[in-house]
Amino acid sequence: MGEPGTKELLSLEELDAAVGLRTGRKHVLSILVENKSGVLTRIAGLFARRGFNIETLTVGPTEDEQIARITLTVDGALHPIDQVTKQLHKLINVLKIRDLEPAATVTRQLALFKIAAEGTARSELLEFCEVFRGHVVDVTKRSVVIEITGAEEKIEAFAQVARPYGLIEMMRTGEIAMGRGRGET
Repeated sequence: MGEPGTKELLSLEELDAAVGLRTGRKHVLSILVENKSGVLTRIAGLFARRGFNIETLTVGPTEDEQIARITLTVDGALHPIDQVTKQLHKLINVLKIRDLEPAATVTRQLALFKIAAEGTARSELLEFCEVFRGHVVDVTKRSVVIEITGAEEKIEAFAQVARPYGLIEMMRTGEIAMGRGRGET
């Protein structure tokens, strides 16, 4: 490191070692809340104040229209996740929180890929789409929009396949998750 005030760049490895940011332990929190305005803002603010970066965030209604489910993915980096969940329980609109265990959880993401596809490249791309069990949702003369649903690794793998063809645009949802079996939601 240079003198104080110098702008010497650090590599990511040096930065991680200096700050201890990455634990590798991803937490998927399933939070049931009252379906009211402002609840998401209070929850996101709680994570921000404690130094957590929310990696993915998905919110939607449940089978009961009065209740919404928030699925948050965070890296339990700087602080233990227990501290945040205790604070979440104190929020008036929060009904239930679960830190889902990866082995006992089904997770999915949805992604849309707009890819340049002309001539022979189009047929190759459609073959890859079938391999990944994707769906073509739009076709123009110069591009194809493909929908891929699955685990994060599957989405990443398809993105790697799509890039050489000319990935024009990509949009991903946050992760949704549900515990396996008949257990509690």
